[in-house]
Amino acid sequence: MAQLGDPLMALASPRRREIVRLVWSDELSAGDIAKAFDVSWPAISQNLRVLHAAGLIRQRRVGTSRLYRADRAALKPLEPFLRKMWERKIDRLRLLAESEERAKSKR
Repeated sequence: MAQLGDPLMALASPRRREIVRLVWSDELSAGDIAKAFDVSWPAISQNLRVLHAAGLIRQRRVGTSRLYRADRAALKPLEPFLRKMWERKIDRLRLLAESEERAKSKR
């Protein structure tokens, strides 16, 4: 598990990187973030705590809800790395979809 307060260790987890991607441009509730994953609520909550402790996401309370957003100032030094990684992920998805489409057309 990432040590609290260590940004690089916090981002070593693919799930936490995906959480950062989700809250990069949008402020989302913890529940909305959890809906994007097929894991337990406590697992998402723990990942949010690690990211918050590392200073990579900001948390805001509205009533009983907690809203999360990436702290882009804190992530600025890591932004090129994160964007490249996310682009590769999208490229892989595109290639998979194209491959599947070619396979369907051959049937």
